[in-house]
Amino acid sequence: MKKNPPRPFVFLNAAMTADGKLAPASRNFEAFGGPRDWQHLHELRATADAVMCGARTVDLDAVTLGPGPAKYRRLRLRRGLAEFNLRIIVSGSGTINPGAKIFQHRFSPIIILTTQRVTRSRLARLALLADEVKICGKTELDFAGALRWLREKWNVRRLLCEGGGEVNGALFQAGLVDEIHTTLCPLLLGGRHAPTLADGEGVAKLKNATQLRLVSARKTDAGMFLVHEVRRAP
Repeated sequence: MKKNPPRPFVFLNAAMTADGKLAPASRNFEAFGGPRDWQHLHELRATADAVMCGARTVDLDAVTLGPGPAKYRRLRLRRGLAEFNLRIIVSGSGTINPGAKIFQHRFSPIIILTTQRVTRSRLARLALLADEVKICGKTELDFAGALRWLREKWNVRRLLCEGGGEVNGALFQAGLVDEIHTTLCPLLLGGRHAPTLADGEGVAKLKNATQLRLVSARKTDAGMFLVHEVRRAP
């Protein structure tokens, strides 16, 4: 009998500038991808069992991580998915704004992934906000374990990650990304502290870089829509 895969298929989506920035150094996000990029985001969400992002994205942006307008919910149903995707927030310290917009919209379960660094009082507050809080790791979030748990407990087969750069970087570092969707926008932001597609420690040597293969490239008014798949070592 064929065994279920140990983790979900993980794909990332981000709009970034020509110099690879996701937002200015202030981290005050302003959408720069345009209407077509917004449509693309919902098209991708319509293929995912769950959508995940970091706590700072939830705090700073008015996001709900939901499937969007009714036509995308109907598309999900035609594909055999639930009408509304699961929503996952990542916070190693458990510092999430309880007044964030995502908690004001209860159309689907919200899961918070955190670590043992979270204090007992903070953990109790998170339990009031989310449908489930899962501790994964001691000081750093164990994404490999978290993804296996999401597959086993919540039957997540396809997981869409929408950043930010720290979460993306940790997923790359753990070798857990399968596919990358980026909208390359004709802007330059600059700034050494501006978030990029993959932040965090990164790699020390070129030989350890994540190797990609370009699957498709399409030019639109919003910029270039690029799809890369992650190449696995033989």
